Amino acid sequence: MDKKIILGLDVSTHCIGITAAEYDGEEVKLIDVTHLMPKVSTKIKGVESLFLKNDIFYKKISDYKDYGITDVVIEEPLVGSNNINTVATLLRFNGMVSLSCYNIFGVVPYFISSYDARKFAFPELMSVRVFGKSGEPYPTKKIIKSLKDNNLTLFGSYPFDCDKKHILWNKVSELYPEISWIYNKDGELKKENFDASDSLVCVLGYVNKLKYGDTEAFVSSYRETDTHIYYEVDFCGKSITNSVLKS
Repeated sequence: MDKKIILGLDVSTHCIGITAAEYDGEEVKLIDVTHLMPKVSTKIKGVESLFLKNDIFYKKISDYKDYGITDVVIEEPLVGSNNINTVATLLRFNGMVSLSCYNIFGVVPYFISSYDARKFAFPELMSVRVFGKSGEPYPTKKIIKSLKDNNLTLFGSYPFDCDKKHILWNKVSELYPEISWIYNKDGELKKENFDASDSLVCVLGYVNKLKYGDTEAFVSSYRETDTHIYYEVDFCGKSITNSVLKS
């Protein structure tokens, strides 16, 4: 595989996560991980506000032209909101950002869902569901049935109300300890960090999809002891061992 220079974007109208990285077919080396908050006057509303925010994005992203961007990957906007105006705004802005990337780099962006970005970036996050929405552990029989049915899900080993963005940020930080994150005066992570890390997750998920194809995780084996269930998940060239405490 020829070397790729990939631009990853996590897009919202408030903050845009940006990652530039080099991929040689084996390793992802970071060039830049940052964010952009495209602020415009609150007096300007609607589509005009989006145009101006996109102008700010265009100027920022033009700085990456000298890197020789070969691929652009953008996280698809979440459209599950009940507010149709919110959905329309996200889709409009995503389209503007996508066109800006095409005009600057001459590259048609690849769109990846947040689910695919996360599961391909960190295959170990795919597991059987362990907890119910109430927070109570699932009974052993239910877990065994999920294993037999190959019923795996993202963040399955975590509680339903887990902070997914923070989990991903932790994984990114472990993988790339050299990244400098931004903290507020109280020493707490600023929210912009999660947009930046999400843009890197897009890149990592994208390269694993390129490398391994649009495959699915599957349970290759499992066994029981008196206290635990142990099982192997095969995905993206990895065999991941998981354990569940019997309830």
